[in-house]
Amino acid sequence: MSIPKALFQPLQVGPLTLKNRVGMAAMTRNRSTPTSVPNDLNIEYYRQRAAGGAGLIVSEGTLISPQGSEWPNAPGIWSDAHIDGWSRVTAAVHQEGGKIYSQLWHLGRVNHPDAPEHKKSGDPVYAPSAIAARGGKFSFLPGAPGYVTPTPVEDPATLLPAWRQAALNAQEAGFDGVEVHGANGYLISQFLDSTSNKRTDKWGGSVENRSRFGLEVLREVCDVWGPEQVAIKLNPCGGYNDVGMPLEETKETYSHFITEADKMKLGYICLVRYAKALDQTVDGKLRGTKHDVLSTYAPLIKHARKFANAGFSGAEAEKVVAQGLVDGVFFGIPWVSNPDFAERLERGKKPNMAIDFAALYANGAKGYIDYPEID
Repeated sequence: MSIPKALFQPLQVGPLTLKNRVGMAAMTRNRSTPTSVPNDLNIEYYRQRAAGGAGLIVSEGTLISPQGSEWPNAPGIWSDAHIDGWSRVTAAVHQEGGKIYSQLWHLGRVNHPDAPEHKKSGDPVYAPSAIAARGGKFSFLPGAPGYVTPTPVEDPATLLPAWRQAALNAQEAGFDGVEVHGANGYLISQFLDSTSNKRTDKWGGSVENRSRFGLEVLREVCDVWGPEQVAIKLNPCGGYNDVGMPLEETKETYSHFITEADKMKLGYICLVRYAKALDQTVDGKLRGTKHDVLSTYAPLIKHARKFANAGFSGAEAEKVVAQGLVDGVFFGIPWVSNPDFAERLERGKKPNMAIDFAALYANGAKGYIDYPEID
């Protein structure tokens, strides 16, 4: 196994110097028990992966408000308790010489009014339009109900302060920056997608109007952090959580959004390419819009760093970085069972792919912090 060269060159992202271009993508692990506050298990999980050589860690999706929560033990960042919990995580990462961004996350319509944290909020499930997502089940709730028809948010601008406060809280918790979650059928992509956004006001209809909410979120967060420490993750192929437009409309929408976001001179834009695991079968057909994400959209990014994500091998990641198509690659699943994944890549060692999938979203240390490191 040849040792990758391009992946292990340092990379400047805004004020940060990353030691390599091997990122750890956000992955929900459902371990913030008994509530949504990071705990000692979470601290050890992130510490291990910082010690294992990640150039940049992006936290698991971190909920910006109880209104936007789904997973019962996913972490939040809307309270002082969350700030305190995450402060211990970032301190552990920094002690190992790592860098970590917080991924700011709002689920929008793919939430349920009976989800534990959401129930405490007293709010309805908000979305751009009263269109329920298809195909999902809330297995942690009695009877495993599906998605509800959401309440259209009357003025989407009223949601922006929650993003701002989350950005402020992430700053106080010691993160090195924030990644806005604009992918995978969550709130921002619900606004972008014409199948979930049927509004006729300034927040829907045209490409410019459907892009407005996500761009306003970025402006809000950039006002807190400065654009060079803000990023966004996008999945133009859709599929996951019942989003996806016809190909030409997809290209038009995401080309506009990426071009406008890039004008802000963000730290990076992460492009999620098509992966069958991120697609969804609805009415017997795959929901996503398969196309070459990197060749279509990466050339539009002129100011931000470019990262790719979804199903890369080490060799493939080395190739796209060496070719200059992207500046770095985020890996997800390999980091689950390889706390030292970047070190393995650098030393030409095969990753351990014996993953305990039954423990992926379980509680406790098993299948979380008990995977072996290389000698």
